Amino acid sequence: MAILKHIASKNADYGEAQRYLMFQYDEYAGKPILDTIGRLIPREEYYLDGINCDPFTFDMECKELNAQYHKNQTYDEIKSHHYILSFDPKDAEENGLTGEQAQQLGLEYAQKNFPGHQALVCTHTDGNNESGNIHVHIVINSLRKFDVERQPFMERSCDSRAGYKHHLTKDYLIHLKQSVMDMCHREHLNQIDLLTPAEKKITDREYHADRRGQKKLDERNKKMLSEGITPRKTKFQTQKDFLRTAIEDAAASAHNLEEFQKLLMERYHITLKVSRGRFSYLHPDRNKPITGRNLGTCYEEKYLFSLFEKNTERQTSGSAAEPPLPANDTSSAPLFSELEIEAEIPDFIFIKSDLRLVTDLQQCVKAQHSQAYAQRVKLSNLQQMAKTVAYVQEHGYNTPDDLQTAFSEVQTQMADIRKALRSTEQRLKFSVYADSRLVPIDIIVIVIFIIFNLYLPIHDKTRKKCKGIQINIYRLTSSPMIGTQNFPQPVHDLLHNLKFIIGFFLHSATPLPCFYSIS
Repeated sequence: MAILKHIASKNADYGEAQRYLMFQYDEYAGKPILDTIGRLIPREEYYLDGINCDPFTFDMECKELNAQYHKNQTYDEIKSHHYILSFDPKDAEENGLTGEQAQQLGLEYAQKNFPGHQALVCTHTDGNNESGNIHVHIVINSLRKFDVERQPFMERSCDSRAGYKHHLTKDYLIHLKQSVMDMCHREHLNQIDLLTPAEKKITDREYHADRRGQKKLDERNKKMLSEGITPRKTKFQTQKDFLRTAIEDAAASAHNLEEFQKLLMERYHITLKVSRGRFSYLHPDRNKPITGRNLGTCYEEKYLFSLFEKNTERQTSGSAAEPPLPANDTSSAPLFSELEIEAEIPDFIFIKSDLRLVTDLQQCVKAQHSQAYAQRVKLSNLQQMAKTVAYVQEHGYNTPDDLQTAFSEVQTQMADIRKALRSTEQRLKFSVYADSRLVPIDIIVIVIFIIFNLYLPIHDKTRKKCKGIQINIYRLTSSPMIGTQNFPQPVHDLLHNLKFIIGFFLHSATPLPCFYSIS
């Protein structure tokens, strides 16, 4: 299939575009490849033509035109536009596409869609990083040189006049993609629908980041193997690719939004945010979420909700006779009685710990790009591992079975508390709306406030004071997020860190007492 890429450049050196088209460049570093004596190496095969200019004096002619109209004189102005028309690699074998034919198609496309502009049209046959696909580069000066007849795709009257700049809008880009599709269908070349959003939206920036990251990871693994260390990670993942994998895994077993959100947090520490019906995902190593639209259509709300419905139908048809899990069953859950209200709150709710999650260096993109940051993370991980060992010894977890038993007890207690909270909230709302007498439920309200403030996270903007108790009005009146966590954060951090401690001792000859000297 043929695809269209667009790059807007603020580089005032038009000669850089000429050199890139005619000479070999390192696609990873973006720098020219030099021979032994420091000279540029010409590309093995390329076809170069100019429109409204000489291709070898393109830089000088563009600068003269800019000076004539006093345009493109500041740093922030876009000096040129670079369009890349990439054909399917199978077109060369199946449809007989050659470099000469691709060059003629590129000239036709540039003359039709960028009339009046100075343009360089160059065809490469080696593909990106020797991938083998034929592609055409079209570099135009952002300033139009000649007056032309106004075309239907020109939105403004000045888009056809000389001395005005190229203006790429959303509708204009749609027209350019449609023109590519029409040209490929006419020439019987492989083509897909460019106007339909992709299921997996991989940008050019993400593609190159993945290539660079995989190269660095291979070099690091090679060094580790030479030192006798077996690497745990062999395939590099960008943050977006990590999100896609996590979303696909969680959505395959989730039956509703709450369960999907819960699985993302438990398995991958990914926070799902829903705003105005749009999904966004917060990567553990990021401060800003990534929208589902930037990941692809398979990661947006419409597709995911349809997947949830299919999972529910499959479960209903396959196991209709099976009773639902007690942790998720709220319909048959008994309401809080006075005796249950006065029951003792579990001790684990009051656990306070300074344990923090250790960072997986092989999953942290920032650590892979910065050696200094990786070194700081290593020291921090050792400190957290030492604290975890001390915490385990202090609380009497002598064996993994003891820890697992405590963890199971916490899970059971938390399931009971969540069930009781849901039923109590329903009863509370019913009492408020059916009978305004709030005195009999004061005890219930206080218990709910205590549990919310000791277990669930509370936003500063929604906190109020009432009789010395932190109250969350939002959680009381509307609680869609109840039950999204399985166990308290200290227990979660403890289990997470123990995994890394066990792995550390399995792959290291360092004895256990070394941890006690770390502050």
